Amino acid sequence: MRFLDDVTVELVKHSASDTDVLWAARVSTAGEQSLAELEKDPGRSKGLINYLMRDRHGSPFEHNSMTFFVSAPIFVFREFQRHRVGWSYNEESGRYRELQPSFYVPGEGRKLVQEGKPGRYVFVDGTPEQHKLVTQQMESAYRQSYAAYEEMLEAGVAREVARAVLPVGLFSTMYATCNARSLMHFLSLRTQHEQARVPSFPQREIEMVAERMEAVWAELMPLTHAAFVANGRVAP
Repeated sequence: MRFLDDVTVELVKHSASDTDVLWAARVSTAGEQSLAELEKDPGRSKGLINYLMRDRHGSPFEHNSMTFFVSAPIFVFREFQRHRVGWSYNEESGRYRELQPSFYVPGEGRKLVQEGKPGRYVFVDGTPEQHKLVTQQMESAYRQSYAAYEEMLEAGVAREVARAVLPVGLFSTMYATCNARSLMHFLSLRTQHEQARVPSFPQREIEMVAERMEAVWAELMPLTHAAFVANGRVAP
């Protein structure tokens, strides 16, 4: 049995570059252009991407693709899959395979205590005693639930029935495919950033996934990412 306090995000494949945005935007006024023509004036390219982002001309940011492998607790996936437009998902199935005993336990840096009312609250560090309690109780519950799961499987109960005892802290895996526009919508809601025009209050665990995705995307499409940040992290 494994107890983990982090998530995994890996880029599996992609067709994503700033050139994709330029090609899609300029076809409306200049028709088809070669790669050399698109890249010959970097300053103009940067300005065009910033203009598209600033004035929220969104469709040119859809002509690209990124596929990520994500390993995270099930409760993260339940939040993640609220994002439906421009996303495709395939998740590990508990009907067809035996689920492995990897469970989420918050690390020492995870804030534990919520203060304030809904819509006006903050999270603060917990005490050492609270962290100890969370770790002990979670690990105990995980061990008990997984033992029940294994007992049912050994008795011949179908996987799709036995899995009902497993908690949302169980790790699952999925492939998630998106384009830059859909990723920007996701990042605007699932990250906190000092340059964000609209504040967001994501749960820390999904923010960990979002931060890793953003780091990958920033390398693939640096001009687009820079324009996203410069214009308040609002998706076009």
